[in-house]
Amino acid sequence: MTSSFCKRRNRLVKEIAAIIFIGGCSAVGQTSPQNVDYNSQTVYAPVNHDATPAAKKLLAYLYSIRGRKTISGLQVFAGAEDKYIYSDYIKALTGKSPELLGYDFVDYYEPGYASQLIQEVYKQFLEGHIVTLMWHQGRPSDEPPFDWRTSIQGKLSDEQWKELITPGTRLYERWLSQVDAVATYLKALQNLGVPILWRPYHEMNGVWFWWGNRKGPDGSARLYKMMYDRYVNYFHLNNLIWVWGPNSPRNLPNDEAYDYADFFPGSDYVDVLAADIYRNDYKRSNYDQLLDLSKGKLVALGEVEEAPTPEILRDQSDWTYFMIWAEFVHTNNSDEQIKELFSDPRTITHKVFIDEQFTNNADNE
Repeated sequence: MTSSFCKRRNRLVKEIAAIIFIGGCSAVGQTSPQNVDYNSQTVYAPVNHDATPAAKKLLAYLYSIRGRKTISGLQVFAGAEDKYIYSDYIKALTGKSPELLGYDFVDYYEPGYASQLIQEVYKQFLEGHIVTLMWHQGRPSDEPPFDWRTSIQGKLSDEQWKELITPGTRLYERWLSQVDAVATYLKALQNLGVPILWRPYHEMNGVWFWWGNRKGPDGSARLYKMMYDRYVNYFHLNNLIWVWGPNSPRNLPNDEAYDYADFFPGSDYVDVLAADIYRNDYKRSNYDQLLDLSKGKLVALGEVEEAPTPEILRDQSDWTYFMIWAEFVHTNNSDEQIKELFSDPRTITHKVFIDEQFTNNADNE
């Protein structure tokens, strides 16, 4: 990087921090890892006690809007093609853009995929977006390319699972090589100063991914904790806010998702509890169960098919953000639904970047 670019980047980062993380967040970000009181509600510091200032400020910002506002979000990168077609669709329809953007490491092993993803994430961060990352990880028993049906949605036998969670075994080492490869890209984002809402092993209480449907301390939650330990204590990835993303419980034949509590890795490993909701399944009982499990930590909609209505967000007011999955914006939501949601005073949309100055394109706060 040239000296002038570095100076401009640093200035932009400071401007972004000043605008995105408003409202008392700087003081919170500088506290030691302990609970502080904000608007008579409990506010938790990051579970990683060495979290970067940017990660602390982002988490504090999320707490500052809890119960009052909900951040709009969109998954835009599950493949390299048509990255922003759905974001552009929302902008053309409503005049506004999602504030939070989601990306996926699914094809990290393909030449150029991960580096392009990092460039895009950094670009969007400089333009003021909040970023969430996930990973549809291939089964460790397989070699890339990882087929969706047979690998990502494949199965491991009980013997293979035991081998996977046992350090020093062949399958554990194969898992470690995958995890370490992705860590290098997350480290690059840390070096660039980008805080990330990191959502690994999502929907683990469902029956459809190889890492899912294993209850108890040696089940799916153990795998999440293994990654946490590797990323926090070995790689010192301190820019990650840890998001646990179960699916909303449902009792559909061959498509079940079981109770949240049977898969929860524990409050020491989770900053945000983010439910994935499909089939418009916004049951109040599921929301209440997640709130009870959270013990005052943040809850969010990690991934949705049908977007929540303004009425849902007022009734279930602690949803801190929602992320619509890519094409579902127009295949499962009407134009009127999207217009109503993105024009609602509760919904936080993106701040526009103009001539190196950031201004609000809506009354977002």
